[in-house]
Amino acid sequence: QVQLVESGGGLVQAGGSLRLSCVASGHTFSVYAMGWFRQAPGKEREFVGAIGGSGVMTKYADSVKGRFTLSRDNAKNTGYLQMSSLNPEDTAVYYCALRRSPIATTDRYDYWGQGTQVTVSS
Repeated sequence: QVQLVESGGGLVQAGGSLRLSCVASGHTFSVYAMGWFRQAPGKEREFVGAIGGSGVMTKYADSVKGRFTLSRDNAKNTGYLQMSSLNPEDTAVYYCALRRSPIATTDRYDYWGQGTQVTVSS
């Protein structure tokens, strides 16, 4: 069983940056693609981005492209979501997830973290 723990969320002013981390345990991390999703109050969970097991392939939602960057360190079983130029519309709970398959932009992931709150003030 894989367990995921996110960290790095918090309160930031518009235009600022945050880096989220997601640490995985329990299995060989590199065989999993990692996805990031977010859910704002009153809205459905939406895809943010995903990174393949080797870290080479990435895909981003249009709303974050050019502002957010995914990376991973397989030696540390950790994935990262670097967020820049944040705006209030980025306020949400952010989740990381893993799946033993190629990148997916839907929520068809096998394992999920507990989420970390990101709040962007105007």
